[in-house]
Amino acid sequence: MRMQSILIENPQAKCMLVEVIATKSQNVKWIISLDGERCTHENIRRVSIDKFYEIVTGEPTAFKQLCEKLPTVIEDVVTSISQKSSVNSVFSELEKISPNLLKSLYLLAFKKYQGFEDFER
Repeated sequence: MRMQSILIENPQAKCMLVEVIATKSQNVKWIISLDGERCTHENIRRVSIDKFYEIVTGEPTAFKQLCEKLPTVIEDVVTSISQKSSVNSVFSELEKISPNLLKSLYLLAFKKYQGFEDFER
């Protein structure tokens, strides 16, 4: 197992599965099955993207801060693309989150991440 040899050679090393769309904010031991046996190691982790950005930057809300800048970028892209209008209950539900379709998808994906409870819509 390559991860194991890395961790043996360098006890400071961390192996992470970074989940961009996770069900919640997390930094937990990743429990895996190897040859039918459950294995775990403190330095093999499952990490949501918000916690990964926190680890990398040292800033607890770094991912949120990045995402707060994305609506401006999304708005620029959306205005440069002609969108076809569609009538669909999915679209009306998404419009309840934000009038901008792309922004609402983005807000929906990260609503349970650290710092997003007061995210600017």
